[in-house]
Amino acid sequence: MESVQAIKQRFGIIGNTPSLNRAIEKAIQVAPTDISVLVTGESGVGKESIPKIIHQLSHRKHNKYIAVNCGAIPEGTIDSELFGHEKGAFTGATQTREGYFEVADGGTIFLDEVGELPLTTQVRLLRVLENGEFLKVGSSKVQKTDVRIVAATNVNMFEAIEKEKFREDLFYRLSTVDINLPPLRERQEDIHLLFRKFASDFALKYKMPTIKLTDNAIQILIKHRWGGNIRQLRNIAEQLSVLEQNRTITADVLRSYLPANSSTNLPAVIKTSKSESDFSSEREILYKVLFDMKADLNDLKKLTMELMKNGNVKDVEKNNESLIQKIYGNDNDDDINFEETIEDNDIIAIPEHTVTDEEATPIQDKYHFAEEIEEEETLSLHDKELELIKKSLERHNGKRKLAAAELGISERTLYRKIKQYDL
Repeated sequence: MESVQAIKQRFGIIGNTPSLNRAIEKAIQVAPTDISVLVTGESGVGKESIPKIIHQLSHRKHNKYIAVNCGAIPEGTIDSELFGHEKGAFTGATQTREGYFEVADGGTIFLDEVGELPLTTQVRLLRVLENGEFLKVGSSKVQKTDVRIVAATNVNMFEAIEKEKFREDLFYRLSTVDINLPPLRERQEDIHLLFRKFASDFALKYKMPTIKLTDNAIQILIKHRWGGNIRQLRNIAEQLSVLEQNRTITADVLRSYLPANSSTNLPAVIKTSKSESDFSSEREILYKVLFDMKADLNDLKKLTMELMKNGNVKDVEKNNESLIQKIYGNDNDDDINFEETIEDNDIIAIPEHTVTDEEATPIQDKYHFAEEIEEEETLSLHDKELELIKKSLERHNGKRKLAAAELGISERTLYRKIKQYDL
């Protein structure tokens, strides 16, 4: 078994942080087996090195090694990419195609960003992990494969399981061994070593002298948060190598290349609770509001029909007190007068008794008679009502509350009348 130092030299891994060394040790120990491995860590920490180590130290090293970025393949084609398809299985499938699990039989498949897999694909992958079987898209013939799976993700898998975006059974099958790579901010003693390595590589690549940092610049480099981890550090080293004429980099020069919003190595704010304002919650609230509105409309229709049937406001108000409170609320400062509420912009004349069979006339004649009476009385009542409101407002110097009390109506009704008559 090769030592950790030998593996780091062989695969170009730089650093001596204990957490990094422990991750490499676990990779060396698990490599001779066929156990599934899940590599976790933030984006840019170098997770792709671990599956290469595992493959090269295993008995599968002479067979194929295929790396698949699950997040880069569209959802509609990922099943075809991984498991293959039969001719005519879907539009554009002009010939039979072998998938990665068929091509890599006997080798290793590295599933990067496995947390991005669709749920349907996760079911297929679980079957491969359990018994090595899979079906091509459009085929009913079960095929066998002998593939070692190493997966990697920067997603919080427990949160994804809670949100039902990742299957819990698949997670535990993939993470038989979990190897975590630390972020660069937790490897402060390795930051300058990595920078020097990148600066040397770019000096050779662009055929120019190697850049060097002053002592103050080194301190700024170490204290920076490095949200993009090793990938971000490499990009900064390349920019400085190409753009700076002076090959000695001062603190001010280095600071100008670093993002201003993450200049210090402060603790990260990690979201641990599930959001309650997601789309599904908003949709449920909207449905509830719509259903409540529908119920209120039905109740209002019921009251209107009963009023038309009985013809007596007081009886309707008494028999349906709870229903009226439900629709119009129960505001103590502005008591609801049902007789006032049902009138909108016109004065409604309500009969004081129910018409008997003896008093009944043909329906058509009755409606014509009611229309003529209503037209004559409404005009005179409007004039009287307008005159009373004007006098009451003048008497109380425009104070609506006192005027409403004198008129025997609510302040809200008086306000509506003021707007109606443009007073």
